[in-house]
Amino acid sequence: MKINLTLHFTRILPKSYKVARHDFRAFAMTTNMESDNNWRGVPLTEIWGAQSPWGAPEFPLVAPAFNHTVLYHIPSSGCVPGDRPPKPQNGQDKWDHDFVRMPCSNQSLYPVEDSSGETHLKKRWGLIQSALWKPIRNSHELAEAIISYNTQFKNTWKFRALHKLFNEHLEEEESQYFFDVTLPEIAKLALELPKLIQSPIPLLKQHKNRSISLSQQQISSLLANAFFCTFPRRNSTKKSSEYASFPHINFNTLYETSGSDSILEKLKCLCHYFRRVCTKVPVGAVTFSRRSVPPRRCPAWPQSTASLAAVPLHVAAGGTIEDSDGLVQLDFANKFLGGGVLGYGCVQEEIRFVICPELLVSMLFTEVLRPNEALMIIGCERYSKYSGYGSSFQWSGDYSVATPLDSSSRRRACVLAVDALPYASAALQYRPPAMVRELNKAWVGFTFYSEDQPTSTQYPGIATGNWGCGAFGGTPQLKTLIQLMACAEARRPMAYYTFNDEGIRDEFVNVYNLLARYNITVGQLYQLIARFCTTDVRKGNLHDFIQHALNNGQLPPTCPAPEPATPDTAPSPPDTGPGTTDASPADSSSTRQTDVENMDICDTLDMNEIELSESLQKELLRQSPDMFSQDDTDSQETQLLNNREDVSKSTSAEVHKMAPSSNKMAASNSKSLTTDLFEEMNKLDQSNGKLNLSKSHTNILYESVKSINDSMDTSEKSEESKSDPSSEMKRKMAKKITDYFSKKAI
Repeated sequence: MKINLTLHFTRILPKSYKVARHDFRAFAMTTNMESDNNWRGVPLTEIWGAQSPWGAPEFPLVAPAFNHTVLYHIPSSGCVPGDRPPKPQNGQDKWDHDFVRMPCSNQSLYPVEDSSGETHLKKRWGLIQSALWKPIRNSHELAEAIISYNTQFKNTWKFRALHKLFNEHLEEEESQYFFDVTLPEIAKLALELPKLIQSPIPLLKQHKNRSISLSQQQISSLLANAFFCTFPRRNSTKKSSEYASFPHINFNTLYETSGSDSILEKLKCLCHYFRRVCTKVPVGAVTFSRRSVPPRRCPAWPQSTASLAAVPLHVAAGGTIEDSDGLVQLDFANKFLGGGVLGYGCVQEEIRFVICPELLVSMLFTEVLRPNEALMIIGCERYSKYSGYGSSFQWSGDYSVATPLDSSSRRRACVLAVDALPYASAALQYRPPAMVRELNKAWVGFTFYSEDQPTSTQYPGIATGNWGCGAFGGTPQLKTLIQLMACAEARRPMAYYTFNDEGIRDEFVNVYNLLARYNITVGQLYQLIARFCTTDVRKGNLHDFIQHALNNGQLPPTCPAPEPATPDTAPSPPDTGPGTTDASPADSSSTRQTDVENMDICDTLDMNEIELSESLQKELLRQSPDMFSQDDTDSQETQLLNNREDVSKSTSAEVHKMAPSSNKMAASNSKSLTTDLFEEMNKLDQSNGKLNLSKSHTNILYESVKSINDSMDTSEKSEESKSDPSSEMKRKMAKKITDYFSKKAI
């Protein structure tokens, strides 16, 4: 049966809700008794933090910085014109492991065999230009054009889904229109890449906090190149390949599928996107930000005193996350961004990526997410309507967006990608390591652009749902509570959508009411769930277990806050990287340090290479170890934690071999040495991008941090050397620290 791809414009009228009275101080759950009985809890105004979704606070403006690459020009006024695409930022091509290898680079070469059988390296961009300049009249000629600069796959790429779409699925007139009108414009857009992107695109790598902002026009050119499969070194499936830790970006993986109905509908969404951007050039911008928090800087969940009743909660059976205007919309992500969007996948993340194709460009530069990392995309535009889910997914026509632009010309749409763990058995999700991993993952995402130690509700709220359930094997009973705990710790409101499941809605509301009635904290709920884990979870019911425990007076005690640190173990002021402000003292309810974004010292420091005083050694090593191992790749980090005591003893023994005055010097100068060390760490963080994403990006005017040996005037150092026998040792120690940080970063 042939289907017409003609555009449809349907006006969707917003639903009107009448709100019952609520006790907003405790945010107790209530039931709306009006005719529309779809939602429970507080109204959406309490989730927005305003009377309308566009009254919620905006995210930080786009501003170039050492950890924020902006690929378009921002005028000196700071305002990008919203009536035309911004101009590209000038730069110099980079062809290395830290940047996207562009198909138009002069260093992108490809072996070509001549008529005599000899092979020569030619610039790949020239081959691409020759192929796309020619008329392409059907899907077979399109396949031949793509193969002409991907010749090693000429016997393996069959383009089955592509042929099926244009030769069987669409009306003949629609296919002809695509090849006569739309495809030449896509080719033109792809070939404009060197003109539209003149600066290198950095890779958003693991362990680094970094942002990239591109114009929508630049993104459309990048996606046009993905459509024609031009990106070099991105087709290999070998684990040893350069981009093995990155998602696929070239569309060949989508073309190679069997062409089931849902896959053909995804292709229609993408074709519709190109039709839109080729008809009218979009003028906005999109920001992609990666946030990484070392596991030891995440909350101590059993000790958290955050109140669950303080979370403004809205639970609805109807509605969808992508329709939650003004909120941070959760993407139930795969750790490889996009999941199966360029393959057989067609669930929450894949659907979001094809109706908002600008999200696809994140797959070009985002390395696989670690357990303590999340990605936020601000400004993506929606282009398509859809119906169905999974195998029933269908493109339903054009989506006319009404989302306003922010002050940086980005659509006021925010997508937060957090990946859940997959479970072979639902019982595995109750293991403490799995629970902590999910709590940390949600918290890292929910605290994007929020205060380090929030003392008030952080707006806008989180729009989420059954994260990690379904194919990943999680259950809503646990995942609702995990996300509630993360929101409580992050001080974020939450709008929860159950996808037409009223049972989940009512069950979540009931358990929330129970927890609020007993004023349960995050730490107490964690202990209750941990207690449930000791039972046969396959036969039990988590919510019934919690209700029975609370009704029978089995309330977990509030875990005591950590004891005040002694002078030898008190943490020094955290390094507040450029663009941040000094953090307030740590809250007694948590053991994490205030600057949760910078990598922990022990993640990078080799103690065998530095001889330090015992008190300074304690400064470096004072961190609470992870409660549970995060994953196999954290084994070295865990081993380092386990060896702290041995390292400390070894260092102490070395110190005793020094002059007798060294011990006194260590106690008196520990504070100043630690401050110097953090200044050096700030330099290292600036070069590595391990920086604070809880604050807004700002323009940075750098001043080189002076080395420790240059911190004193020469004459003062000379005088001090005479009066203080330990000054020479202090300079040696400072030099060792400086030498360490002059090493190439890992």
